[in-house]
Amino acid sequence: MIKVLHIIFFSLLILHNTIAQTTGTLQGQVLDLNSDEGLPFARLSLEHPIHPNKVTETDFDGKYNFSNVKQDTYQLVVSYVGFPTKTMTGIVVQAGQVTIIDVEMEETVQMAEIVVAAEPLIEQSAVAGGQTLSANDIKNLPTRSVTSIVATTAGVNQADKGSAVSSRGSRANTRLKRISGKKMKRKAMRPAAAPKPYSNSKNYRTAAPPVEKPANEEYASFVENEFRAVQDEPLSTFSIDVDRASYANIRRHLNQMQKPPKDAVRIEEMINYFEYNYPQPQGEDPFSVTTEVADCPWNKAAQLVKIGLQGKNIDLEKAPASNLVFLIDVSGSMSSANKLPLLKESLKLLINNMRAQDKIAIVVYAGAAGLVQASTNDKNKLLKALDQLQAGGSTAGGAGIELAYKTAKSNLAKDGNNRVIIATDGDFNVGASSANDLEKLIVEKRKDNIFLTVLGYGMGNYKDSRMEVLADKGNGNYAYIDNIKEAKKTLVKEMGGTLYTIAKDVKIQVEFNPVQVKSYRLVGYENRLLNKEDFNNDTKDAGELGAGHTVTALYEIVLSTGKKANKAAKKVDELVYQKNKSTHLAQTSNDLMTIKLRYKKPTGMKSTLMKFPLEKKLQPISEASENFRFAASVAGFGMLLRDSKFKNDLTYKTVLELAKGAKGADKEGYRAEYIEMVSNVLSMTAQAQK
Repeated sequence: MIKVLHIIFFSLLILHNTIAQTTGTLQGQVLDLNSDEGLPFARLSLEHPIHPNKVTETDFDGKYNFSNVKQDTYQLVVSYVGFPTKTMTGIVVQAGQVTIIDVEMEETVQMAEIVVAAEPLIEQSAVAGGQTLSANDIKNLPTRSVTSIVATTAGVNQADKGSAVSSRGSRANTRLKRISGKKMKRKAMRPAAAPKPYSNSKNYRTAAPPVEKPANEEYASFVENEFRAVQDEPLSTFSIDVDRASYANIRRHLNQMQKPPKDAVRIEEMINYFEYNYPQPQGEDPFSVTTEVADCPWNKAAQLVKIGLQGKNIDLEKAPASNLVFLIDVSGSMSSANKLPLLKESLKLLINNMRAQDKIAIVVYAGAAGLVQASTNDKNKLLKALDQLQAGGSTAGGAGIELAYKTAKSNLAKDGNNRVIIATDGDFNVGASSANDLEKLIVEKRKDNIFLTVLGYGMGNYKDSRMEVLADKGNGNYAYIDNIKEAKKTLVKEMGGTLYTIAKDVKIQVEFNPVQVKSYRLVGYENRLLNKEDFNNDTKDAGELGAGHTVTALYEIVLSTGKKANKAAKKVDELVYQKNKSTHLAQTSNDLMTIKLRYKKPTGMKSTLMKFPLEKKLQPISEASENFRFAASVAGFGMLLRDSKFKNDLTYKTVLELAKGAKGADKEGYRAEYIEMVSNVLSMTAQAQK
């Protein structure tokens, strides 16, 4: 038997080497000639009169790859909407080698341009003026920043150091820059010391220290949780939150070298973006609960408590049949490449993973709503319907929601998974469009036990606040899709958690022991807080937990035996007519707190209670679990991005060191991406302080 295995192994090895000796790889990037940016979803055909044609599409960064290409000379045909088809001949592919061909595409007509405020670099379309600089001139300049170089040109102004430049008064055309007689593209104007982007893509802009982008984006404002005195408020009650949109949106801002708006930073969503190695539930409950306590990395006078929930994994092949309705925004605001084109590619991933028993309908909305594909399990029909979608018109979001839920209800899968998936930038402007209008509408619809997934796309006019309302009030979850990798994470790898709810209306209530704990502060979850009476009220809505999802919550606590009293906890005068007295259990127990949870089954109306005491077992953070240290790092990063008043002396360096020491197995590379992102922010901050 061993001999046979050896023969098979060496046969495969010989076959692999034979293929490698006769084939090569062709790869590169399709770029817009004017902007030097990658063109996503461009179609490439590698053609030869004898060998079969190979066809592929570029990814979100405009990159493509042809592997196992037979050694020969080929013709490469590249097509993209709005650009003339480009044919390149004489493409030579050598065996065992990688051939790199970048393709530059140029528009045939000058199209209307959407001007983005705070754009720090030159956008070249038509030349209104010019100045020639020699390479020596550049060397002799006292600065190497792009904006400062451009500002040396007559007619170009820069208001403040690090700010954007304005050219020719209010005229849109920019001045052409040439160095030693060569026209300079954006890529050539970047300083050599600029940090690479977090996605290892060429498609990024270089700027001075990150600044908030003054764009037409909307985020719900909130105030950070304060410290609470246990004697006055011993109960802390909140709903779980499995949304991950904030982290992906923050990544988008930082990839563009911009500081995210303060209200875009929701720390609980940042923490819950990542998977944690929590144990699977063993009993009848649909999730397990784990707890841990260690020193707080940003407050020497406090401890940090972690509460972790792990949803039960399910076998997707044996999961109940799905009745899904795609509700797709095809209004004019969805026309850019990172909106409708990316949206279509995202939903194709989900369609290609559907089973024979699953059905999908497609509803669209612009100025009005319409059903473009009735509920079906025919993948070809669904893919064809998606491909035909085009953007244009106003945005009647309310009408679209009405029709989507009506379609889902008419095709209801008994004992199955019924869900509406909204894909939009949230820019509703016709009919029910305000946050209050949408909340009333979605609250009414959730009564039919039809769940909701909200997928956000795009930038500039992104309406995060409205999509957050839809997800929070509609028995749903919310993700931001900034690239095709994020789409795969949400709709393929985590499909069970995104689409299959295993527990709804999940609430957490913590009772602190006043003998052990002086004060506490919940980190994040500001828009998920509940009244203490809501915990036992089964009519009160709360968050949903998907199959395999994890939820993590952190409390910053100051012990009663601590050397320093917590000045942040608000105090009131002692009561005259009654006194707060601790029970005998509080006096004799070593418990820091008791953690209670309530949840309902997906179609249930009555909640189930879970209860766990947490003993006082303290440890330095260096001895805490990888899960604890990584979650603490992400929370700290969020506090720094928000410029939280509770960050104390926390630095990006401390956050980075915590994360590096808690990377763990990281099979999908999400933690590594986070570490690189923090590292780049640290570098930019250090450069800004010089």
